[in-house]
Amino acid sequence: MVPVPRSSSSAPTARPTTAPTSVLPGIAFCLFAALLALGVQQLLPAVSALLVAILLGIVTANVVRLPETLRPGIAVSAKRLLRLGIVLLGLSLALDDIFGLGWPVLLVVVAVVTLGLVGTVVLGRLVGVGRAQSVLIAAGFSICGAAAVAAVEGTIEREDEEVANAIGLVVVFGTAMIGLAPAVLALTGLAPEVQGLIAGGAIHEVAQVVAAGGIIGGGALAVAVVVKLARVLMLAPVILVLGLVERRRTAGAPVAGAARPPLVPLFVAGFILAACVRTFVPLPDVAFDVAKTAQVILLSAAMFALGLGVSLAAFRRAGVRPILLGALSTTLVATVATTGMLWVS
Repeated sequence: MVPVPRSSSSAPTARPTTAPTSVLPGIAFCLFAALLALGVQQLLPAVSALLVAILLGIVTANVVRLPETLRPGIAVSAKRLLRLGIVLLGLSLALDDIFGLGWPVLLVVVAVVTLGLVGTVVLGRLVGVGRAQSVLIAAGFSICGAAAVAAVEGTIEREDEEVANAIGLVVVFGTAMIGLAPAVLALTGLAPEVQGLIAGGAIHEVAQVVAAGGIIGGGALAVAVVVKLARVLMLAPVILVLGLVERRRTAGAPVAGAARPPLVPLFVAGFILAACVRTFVPLPDVAFDVAKTAQVILLSAAMFALGLGVSLAAFRRAGVRPILLGALSTTLVATVATTGMLWVS
């Protein structure tokens, strides 16, 4: 297994001086895996390339011992390619579509993210899960899955295994929700559009929401995706708030030679700018189609790299408590989403 190297602190002491050529093999490896995942999605449209990439990374990490020459490029893919992919994800967010949901639905989205984050951290404390692990799980389950975990981990002090465990839990519980949410919602007799509102508010990953919305059918898919993208838009303010909280927590204990991370990371600013471009700049559809393909490839490569850091042995070392927190967080987010969407429907 080749772990993805990250420091255990959010404040880097120095930039690596890795030669550009030394990262090329690992980046090429991750991009090749991304293209494989994209090929699977082409053959099986109901299957997400991002999910395939994560699973492929997890299997590879726990079955194959990769050469050390791939390590620098894998680290770059897990961070730099991820951030580029998140910026391009902003081009999927037409702000007028999101605001078209109406303020009652948007308030429910804010409640889902806020209560999901705060509630999961509180539940983590109650079941004995560490603060950093709880925050990472909360971000992944409340906002947008593995991408949120990877985006948030740069703002807090955390260990590599905590990041990998949170990503693994997002995969497990989010995948379970693809089948579970439509099955439970089918028993309610609610209109497909209302079921879509609930699915978009309750399920972790964008790709998982797409899969579940397709299973529900009718007008559920379009509504579910827009609600989910509204949750994705919450990534920017959440990172801003977490950055402020972390600065306050560490203000009295500066690390020698370390620079504080920016209050608003550059990729978050790029994400917001991209959403504004999608909304206000009249670009041709082909430009957005190309950006969408690039986004899927970059995020799939990053998800594969992150999957390479998921160790089954690390899960065993972590014990049952993070798994219990994942179950509780899933239940909490789904409950808030269901209650809120029924209230505004």
